[in-house]
Amino acid sequence: MSAGDVKHDYHLVNPSPWPLVGSAAATIMAMGGVVWMKGLFGLDKGTSWLFFAGLAGVLFTMAGWWRDVTNEANQGDHTPVVSIGLRYGMIMFIASEVMFFVAWFWIFFEMALFHGVRTHSSIEEVATAWATWPPKGVETVGAWNLPLVNTLTLLLSGTTVTWAHHALQTGDRKGAKVALTLTILLGVLFTSIQAVEYAHILEHKYFFSEEAANSGLYGSAFFMATGFHGFHVLIGTIFLAVCLFRLIGGGFSPKQHFGFEAAAWYWHFVDVVWLFLFAFIYVVFGGAAGHG
Repeated sequence: MSAGDVKHDYHLVNPSPWPLVGSAAATIMAMGGVVWMKGLFGLDKGTSWLFFAGLAGVLFTMAGWWRDVTNEANQGDHTPVVSIGLRYGMIMFIASEVMFFVAWFWIFFEMALFHGVRTHSSIEEVATAWATWPPKGVETVGAWNLPLVNTLTLLLSGTTVTWAHHALQTGDRKGAKVALTLTILLGVLFTSIQAVEYAHILEHKYFFSEEAANSGLYGSAFFMATGFHGFHVLIGTIFLAVCLFRLIGGGFSPKQHFGFEAAAWYWHFVDVVWLFLFAFIYVVFGGAAGHG
């Protein structure tokens, strides 16, 4: 234990600034996003410095918090009892993330399954727009183009992260490094492909053309669901990169590597969410034969 007089298996965390700093930075980033897109507080639309200031604060918080947790692990503070608590905490966190995505799926399914209700609107343009799904004027993204490539990319990354975990469990540190590096590169590839897809959608105004002006909920639901998933992929990639740096620095052992296990759990969660997004938003309800 880090403190010689401790007589129990629990670790009492020292006072940490990161919860407060992280909350403040996330708030600034969210407000900055609104300013960037809509304008606020007398600032003009398109002003991005507030968003990036908040983002810098979030990244600083992540770096500092990960450093502190890594130091705790290296000092022996993560006893078997503490490790169990960490596992339960990670499971609960992923469960909360599942419910987060349930909200976006809920609104998308509600619109897809019950869009006909909106045809009773007294506004003729709205009734006409919602007479079909996807709404009139919306050009969907073809499921068998970039989305399929990204699906295969994430599925492959799921196998490489499992390879890394198995290699670490068997003491094959070199194999773990190779597999973890491949997983990170696949994560970067996924993010890059999604950026290209978004640029294509915005350039051709698939969801926001004049004809689709009364059906913006489709585009909003699409970008919120797939965009937040892309953000989770980015966070997961950073998480895995931290694990790779720790592995290169001599961290982790075949019996004690929960930091990596947590990252692997998170990555598998991201994989599964994408499979649902691809199956329902792109294929079933999104119009599999759309543009790409």
